[in-house]
Amino acid sequence: MNNFDDIFDTAVPGEQPFDKDAWAERKQAERQAVYDLADTTAADVCADGGKFHVYLDTQAHFDRYSVTNVLLIMAQMPAATQIKDFEAWKAAGASIKRQQKGFSILEPGNEYQREDGTIGTSYNVKKVFDISQTTARLKIQPTVSTDERLLLKALIYHPPVPIQTVDELPGGAGALYDHEQQMIFVRRSMGAADIFRSVSMELAHAEIATVDESYTRENVAFSAYCASYLLCKKYSVDVSSYDFSTLPDSLRDGDTQSQRAALTEIRDTAANISARMSRALDARSQQPKEQER
Repeated sequence: MNNFDDIFDTAVPGEQPFDKDAWAERKQAERQAVYDLADTTAADVCADGGKFHVYLDTQAHFDRYSVTNVLLIMAQMPAATQIKDFEAWKAAGASIKRQQKGFSILEPGNEYQREDGTIGTSYNVKKVFDISQTTARLKIQPTVSTDERLLLKALIYHPPVPIQTVDELPGGAGALYDHEQQMIFVRRSMGAADIFRSVSMELAHAEIATVDESYTRENVAFSAYCASYLLCKKYSVDVSSYDFSTLPDSLRDGDTQSQRAALTEIRDTAANISARMSRALDARSQQPKEQER
């Protein structure tokens, strides 16, 4: 059998041979720069109520993206609405406009074993472009109107604790998670939007309590409040009553690790509740329509 390897051995004048170690160093430096940008943005977000509000809106829009990637989007392309990499835009029939530069997010790479034996996942830098940087046309999504009753039923689909209605609650609260009784109480005779806002917040409390053995209402109040906001934004419930002008000292004064952990708790709590809601709404949409009588 002929060996054709020699056709690749012709050196190009002035070209340096591939240096694997140098390439790995460049990639590591690139990753570190992206992580540093995310950390800096997290610190800025957690120090300013206005920026924190913008962060939550960005997380609500890119609800399936990690906290790190949402921070990177906010830092580099805050007006982004739809992002893909070069190949994905090409597959969608769009090209990148001239002189447009991509921005960086992270995507999961290979798994590896840590020194303690646990399995970790490496992340690679990925260049993406917003739809505004391409020739694709932004399609205005039609407003989907969900019946209020169906939306509320989806909200309480498979809740982490039982839910019970009562005539009144302390301080006129609309809903209340009682950690000792492992129950959420909901005040009767409220409107749909008030029910959604108050119940989503208490569901967030219950959700966090299932994974946090040191749960106290005071310690997670802000996370539950923010998770409720994310859910309201996703399902088009009025959020005008939410106020982020004052941030907790624990968030503002925390180190990078604790700030990122707080943002992740908010994101994951809302995502878990939203996932159950999606299953409930999808199941309902797949049911055959009743025959008209």
